[in-house]
Amino acid sequence: MGGAVSAGEDNDELIDNLKEAQYIRTDLVEQAFRAIDRADYYLEEFKENAYKDLAWKHGNIHLSAPCIYSEVMEALDLQPGLSFLNLGSGTGYLSSMVGLILGPFGVNHGVELHSDVTEYAKQKLDVFIRTSDSFDKFDFCEPSFVTGNCLEIAPDCCQYDRVYCGAGVQKEHEEYMKNLLKVGGILVMPLEEKLTKITRIGPSAWETKKILAVSFAPLVQPCRSESGQPKLVQLPPLAVRSLQDLARLAIRGSIKRAMRQEATRGGGLKSTPMFKRRRLRRRRMETIVFLDKEVFASRISNPSDDTSYEDAEEDRREVAERTLREAKPEPPVNFLRQRVLRLPLPDPLKYYLLYYREK
Repeated sequence: MGGAVSAGEDNDELIDNLKEAQYIRTDLVEQAFRAIDRADYYLEEFKENAYKDLAWKHGNIHLSAPCIYSEVMEALDLQPGLSFLNLGSGTGYLSSMVGLILGPFGVNHGVELHSDVTEYAKQKLDVFIRTSDSFDKFDFCEPSFVTGNCLEIAPDCCQYDRVYCGAGVQKEHEEYMKNLLKVGGILVMPLEEKLTKITRIGPSAWETKKILAVSFAPLVQPCRSESGQPKLVQLPPLAVRSLQDLARLAIRGSIKRAMRQEATRGGGLKSTPMFKRRRLRRRRMETIVFLDKEVFASRISNPSDDTSYEDAEEDRREVAERTLREAKPEPPVNFLRQRVLRLPLPDPLKYYLLYYREK
């Protein structure tokens, strides 16, 4: 599934292509897509395919095509503070992008059928929090992933503002999916070979819109346990943030505001250019000399016009510039983390402010 847009050389070029093709239409969705590099969710040996508009599957690990994820993100109409449930959460790529929009007071839950994929998603999330500059540019709603069949969610679970199902939903399960929604909520799922948006406009009233034709593997039907009872999936509780966590958000927010004010006043937050601008080769000038009424054409050398020196110097510059272009760019400087690490605080408190967690 996919192939609607051209392949990109990197994540930004892929997003440019999705924007040009009108799959990405809003600033919030664009910012989320640019903030998380799709290649980070691929296994190392398959990363060369990360920026193609194609689905990828290896064993139980699966990623939908970028054009599908962008349509899903746009259809969900995400806003800060909403609750989100991802059925078939997979690698956590979509859940992490959603978390950038939901912000610290949202809810971000995922249910994944395969335990090895749940662990994979948790590892990718941990790397994102520890290493990504994007994590520090956004107030993030961290996803929580559980393993189980999404058709066996405990009946006493809460309802959500937004729900997405990443597998084909059979018609007999449509009502089950709808009941996961709050009034005013939006459900996006593949239903009868169409990516479908369903909005709950009342306790028993719905609006349905077909978005585009898709082809998804169908939901896996539940397997009964030996006792014949369903293996109910317990979703994470809707926990209230602790005072410690609220203090961390406030401190990080204060540091970010101070850094923005410094940048506005011309502070030292600007990055140096990654590459030098290519210098143009000097053109040789022909000089025309007038002697009375005769015209005498000749090339008159300037003192600095030493061709052998110029050619050697130009060759040297081209080699140097080519080396710069081919060199792997240095990672961007994370000014927030630098500022936190310079605070006169004990190291454990610094790491807490940076969301570093002990294993």
